[in-house]
Amino acid sequence: MKIINLSENNSVLQHYLKEIRSVDIQKDSMRFRRNMERIGEIMAYEISKTMNYKPDKVKTPLGIKESTKIEEKIVISTILRAGLPFHNGFLSYFDNAENAFVSAYRKYKDALKFDIFIEYIASPKLDGKTLIITDPMLATGGSMELAYGALQTKGKPRKVIIATIIASQPAIDYMKEKFSDDIILWTADIDPELNEHSYIIPGLGDAGDLAFGEKL
Repeated sequence: MKIINLSENNSVLQHYLKEIRSVDIQKDSMRFRRNMERIGEIMAYEISKTMNYKPDKVKTPLGIKESTKIEEKIVISTILRAGLPFHNGFLSYFDNAENAFVSAYRKYKDALKFDIFIEYIASPKLDGKTLIITDPMLATGGSMELAYGALQTKGKPRKVIIATIIASQPAIDYMKEKFSDDIILWTADIDPELNEHSYIIPGLGDAGDLAFGEKL
């Protein structure tokens, strides 16, 4: 698996990352969601540079202009519910993409131990398409592994891209073992460790709760 870390170069992305991590700014859930969307937009733009294009033309009021358009058929997938704002950022740029949704959740056995379950999947056929799986937080890599396995029941993509905002180093190490070398992981930043509850440190907390409110 190839890793692309956008924080290796300075850009306005660092500003939005700082804001979604801030305990003060996190109090504004609308701003938190919008910053996740902005990070998705920036990442979608960077990923678009790596895609295949074909010649195209556009008719203006005064003539014809040579242009290009993306040749790949794109499916944007997200893991509910935390991934929705990040997903929307991608969809704002790849506005003709198809969409897929997977529900993955932790079921705790006790305070520290949990299993991950897939409860729901909705997806178009994936054969021959470019699949972008968006999930804002890659803590252990377990949810991503199960979500990708569930999506594979819908066909064989030509290309697979995994996009996240913050990945832990343990998740990256785990995914390098579980995912094939041709899959590319794009991340906005990498944090060094997990705590005893498998939350990313320093991370930002629970992205789903910060975006949509606490759950029972």
